[in-house]
Amino acid sequence: MTFDIAIIGGGIVGLATGLTILKKKPHMKVAIIEKEKQVAKHQTGNNSGVIHSGLYYKPGSLKAKNCIRGYQMLIDFCKEEGVPYEITGKVVVATKDDQIPLLTKLLERGLENGLQGSRAISISELKEYEPYCTGVAALHVPQTGIVDYKLVAETFANKFLELGGQLFLGCEVLDIVSEGTLSTVMTTKDPVDTRLLVNCAGLYADKIAEMQEKNPIDIRIIPFRGEYYKLKKDREYLVNNLIYPVPDPNFPFLGVHFTRMAKGGVEAGPNAVLAFKKEGYKKSDFNYREFMDAVTWPGFQKVAAKYWKTGMGEYYRSFSKHAFTKALQQLIPDVQSSDLIPGGAGVRAQACDRNGGLLDDFAITENKRCIHVLNAPSPAATSSLSIGEAVTDLVLKRFG
Repeated sequence: MTFDIAIIGGGIVGLATGLTILKKKPHMKVAIIEKEKQVAKHQTGNNSGVIHSGLYYKPGSLKAKNCIRGYQMLIDFCKEEGVPYEITGKVVVATKDDQIPLLTKLLERGLENGLQGSRAISISELKEYEPYCTGVAALHVPQTGIVDYKLVAETFANKFLELGGQLFLGCEVLDIVSEGTLSTVMTTKDPVDTRLLVNCAGLYADKIAEMQEKNPIDIRIIPFRGEYYKLKKDREYLVNNLIYPVPDPNFPFLGVHFTRMAKGGVEAGPNAVLAFKKEGYKKSDFNYREFMDAVTWPGFQKVAAKYWKTGMGEYYRSFSKHAFTKALQQLIPDVQSSDLIPGGAGVRAQACDRNGGLLDDFAITENKRCIHVLNAPSPAATSSLSIGEAVTDLVLKRFG
């Protein structure tokens, strides 16, 4: 069979794109190709489960537009399909006086992005939301929530199949060959012929792009591992909902925070360290080729030179539970090292350009045969249906 569209990547963005295409054009032949034997195994299945409000993102950016639109689309989908979710709200807390101007700018950005009801709160009000949290200033953002994104993605997959889509699991892409009007995706199973490719390969989006374009591209996906602890059951009372620090505006990570999970429990973290393998969830995971691919990239070398002090601090927390605890104590002083048990880990696919820029926005590019989603880190899960709609619009232009 020849497909109209073949999507590479069975994470939440690839699944949302396939589902959206078939909702708009049910007659189209759409395939999703996934190298794992299940969907949503990597970024989607290992994130913190936060429904992001759109607080952090530059107004007018793709992240801001898609997060705000995707937020409502996700909630509507969960309501329609009976996927459990909860709108919890969150607090963002300045722990030092020099963070207050950044907190004020964050509130201004959130209000510009339409987050009505977001407001500065007093420390006494902070204690009403989170009695064990401390700081010098804080915001309350009512729109933030929690959901199980793996369940969301699995529901996307089921709806995609119901609409006639085909899902090829356990099919690792080996090469892409183009001839005439067709592209053939060579996999570890059968080849897949398609008129148009959509690259939603996450951590391997750069490799799929180079495989398809037959030339190096100017972006490299750098894998950053985020490691979590969990609060012991008898200490979960320390956190009611979600507690975030003021993020470093120069670094695309939000800092260690506390998150009540949709499936129960409270996570604390993550840090952000270079993973020595694209899918390196453990400290011991190592792939020589992928490690060298990252550290020899000129852009990453510039990032490392600029942020080496920050990076060393992240690695120190990775290996020192005491240091990790101290970071958490800035928000909740009562947290003790003995309260923490090892949690999971996720790997963020962070695009880095050749000049040392860590791409802060979503990045979608096109050529004659393929649409590449090259940078879709957080809040991509919240934004997934909106990103899927944006990619679908590009797809349908090709088909009139």
